[in-house]
Amino acid sequence: MTTTGRQLFTTLDEDGTLTVEIAETSFPEPTGNQVLVKMEAAPINPSDLAILTGAADFENADYSPGKVVARMPEPFNSGQKARHGKRLPAGNEGAGTVVAAGNSDIAKGLMGQRVACVPGSAYAEYAIADAAMCLPLGDHSAEDGASSFVNPMTALGFVENARMDGQKAILHTVGASNLGLMLERICQEDGMALVNIVRKDEQVKLLKDAGAQWVVNSSDGDFMEQLRAGIDATGAFYGFDPIGGGQMVDHCFKAMEQVAVKQMSEYSRYGSNQQKRMLIYGRLDLSPTTLTPSYGFGWTLSGWLLTPFLQTAGAETVMRMRKRVLDNLTTTFASGYKSKVSLEGMLEKDAILDYRRMKTGEKYLVTPQA
Repeated sequence: MTTTGRQLFTTLDEDGTLTVEIAETSFPEPTGNQVLVKMEAAPINPSDLAILTGAADFENADYSPGKVVARMPEPFNSGQKARHGKRLPAGNEGAGTVVAAGNSDIAKGLMGQRVACVPGSAYAEYAIADAAMCLPLGDHSAEDGASSFVNPMTALGFVENARMDGQKAILHTVGASNLGLMLERICQEDGMALVNIVRKDEQVKLLKDAGAQWVVNSSDGDFMEQLRAGIDATGAFYGFDPIGGGQMVDHCFKAMEQVAVKQMSEYSRYGSNQQKRMLIYGRLDLSPTTLTPSYGFGWTLSGWLLTPFLQTAGAETVMRMRKRVLDNLTTTFASGYKSKVSLEGMLEKDAILDYRRMKTGEKYLVTPQA
């Protein structure tokens, strides 16, 4: 027996035409460890926008009900040759009620329950999900549980990764984001020092009101002085950055090196021996990452993604992280939303131009059943 419902698809053609549309779809009966979830809520995360909108021109796109056609500029179009012509679903995570289950015990055990899930196709009325990756929400609402995977597990992953690498402090370049606020609460609970970088005075106040000790405003004239002071006080030579493009990583490395050099007893032409590491976990800025030769050779820049981290962390660590998220879903890991939109509503011009800006604290929530 198949179930039908609306689902969002995105297709990038070889000529750079990006089509995002809502279409009636048939969802198969789940088998084995699969469950069919009637989706009730799904957030639009920055990680969703890579496939949903990318760098396409939505200011001058062709809009019709339930469909948008935009142009993907170069080099972004040719850089995505692997997806040319493929009609792809979107929406990493969400929450809803299990309405059908495969024949495995874990799948059958979720029948009728409201769960958070990561189907990769959450912008739909229904989605097939892996039962092992579903989190039963108990009495929590779908809105409470919609963002219970990507941001919470990422923030926890940062702290777990830092501990694995022997670190006692973290630098984070978007401190006032939903994820940043979660990370601040986690670090306070776990005794991990945290230096937050923000862009506005009101974001400084938001974090200070949440108990943050170190908040640095990149818009201030003494930004680098503030950053050096935070690194010096905490030992935060280890940072996470979702901006990717531009000079933020460079600023962080430079401040780390300047602090380390002050602590040296002898001059070295090669810079300090202090190891400095930045991990890029997003691309809020699609421009190239700019690095300058101003911090010696003791630095490492690498990428960080949640799924590979979970695969290396081990089942015991992942289960502990998932339990912590569920136990603190409306406190430590609570998410806020600027707006709620239907499937069709998320393809309206004003909505797309707004949520693709990825402004701090202005996340959208999709309600597929509306």
